[in-house]
Amino acid sequence: MIDWSSKIEAFLGPAETAVLPPEIQLPVLPQAAIEFSQKSKEEGATAKDLGSIVEKDSGLTCELLKQINSSACGVRTQVTSASHAIALLGLRTTKLLVLSAATSNVMRSRDSKVLNIQSFWTTNLERALFAREVAVRINADPELAFSAGMLQDFLLPTLSNERPDEYVGFLTELSQTNERLDQLEQRQFGWNHVTASGQVLRAWSFPDDLLACILFHHHGLRLLADPELGKSAAAAVAVSALMPDPIRQTPTGLAQLQKLDEAWPTFNLLEVAKQVDEKLTEFEAPRANHISLARRVEAAMATA
Repeated sequence: MIDWSSKIEAFLGPAETAVLPPEIQLPVLPQAAIEFSQKSKEEGATAKDLGSIVEKDSGLTCELLKQINSSACGVRTQVTSASHAIALLGLRTTKLLVLSAATSNVMRSRDSKVLNIQSFWTTNLERALFAREVAVRINADPELAFSAGMLQDFLLPTLSNERPDEYVGFLTELSQTNERLDQLEQRQFGWNHVTASGQVLRAWSFPDDLLACILFHHHGLRLLADPELGKSAAAAVAVSALMPDPIRQTPTGLAQLQKLDEAWPTFNLLEVAKQVDEKLTEFEAPRANHISLARRVEAAMATA
């Protein structure tokens, strides 16, 4: 059993530690998600009680049902309500999906002077679906991997909007270097989007395992070799973070995924990428400016 709480403490320090300047305007989690999270900790809370909280927010309910009823989630029965989801999937899985749906809605509602939010959201969804596929292949929790994959970069629209000049500079540097975005942020600010996201999600009382998976997402392939975390959802999320994205957060990410494909014959990167692309279509995600992982892998194979 992984002691996620200790790993969070080691990564972030005490709960009262703050890295973000106070003038940064942080997003606010929908009230329904906060109430759901709090109520779920009460003994005797029923599926009906919890479901009614979610259903007070129509946008949250719609996003939750869209996630659950996609083929990626693997449910055989059409889920029609939040209380139905709890009864069918259990409280823990539903809570993960509620929190990821709520935070996704927050992320999509933010403006950014630097990022194309539609393209950014589509990439996040693609990464989440990819993390789920990797989790299945290493016998880790696929729903935990999906939720963490979805949320790994949720604070970037806010941070880039609050510090546009710096993030425009990062985009230029990332096109000329092999350094990761979090390394550039750390050097410039003394903090990065990983620790900032971790502190926000800890303040929102997100589950420890979900929070830890987000904290480790830039640890790359070395997490697969970790004796404790190598078979966990955290490793799946770390692999998903190597996927190319509009920011080029990890410039060598695709090359690392190709190396993983060579070392892990049963993985089949192109096949997984195509499966993810099919499932991405079900979510009706904006595709106008999106280059899928499948297309990138095919292009890389053609020039190899």
